Amino acid sequence: MKEAYSEALLLRKLAAELDVLFIVNDRCDLALAVDADGVHLGQGDLPLDLARKVMGPDKLIGISTHNPDQVRAASAGKPDYLGFGPIFKPGSKQDHDPVVGIEGLRAIRAITSLPVFAIGGITVENVGEVMKAGANGVAVISAILKAPDIKQTVSEFLSQMPAPAS
Repeated sequence: MKEAYSEALLLRKLAAELDVLFIVNDRCDLALAVDADGVHLGQGDLPLDLARKVMGPDKLIGISTHNPDQVRAASAGKPDYLGFGPIFKPGSKQDHDPVVGIEGLRAIRAITSLPVFAIGGITVENVGEVMKAGANGVAVISAILKAPDIKQTVSEFLSQMPAPAS
């Protein structure tokens, strides 16, 4: 726990310096301890209503979803955003939910008005197609961490994202 706190605190400081959001995965306690901007919950984590009580009204809460039923259930609780996927086979997880594909993403777009961040197997080569299918953004691990030039790869991803609303 202490090691996770130390690492999260360093990341919180870096995110603040770069003026970007810092979201902690799974752990409301750790998110609060480092004053993160929010927490991202998986299907097996603290339920949204309890997480909202813990985090308060001003922190962001996102939920991972993997099928239309989970999207409907999560949307009803009014999180700030949804993660949805895996769109493609993830490079970072062997024990992932069934791949939903571009059509799965397109289908859930019609059942939620929440921002949706696509997850799973997103690459520079397919991110444009993912965005056209209705994603508001993407969450990426392998395509960046395994890139020969991380800075260049991040730039390539960012060039395919919509400009932030002012």
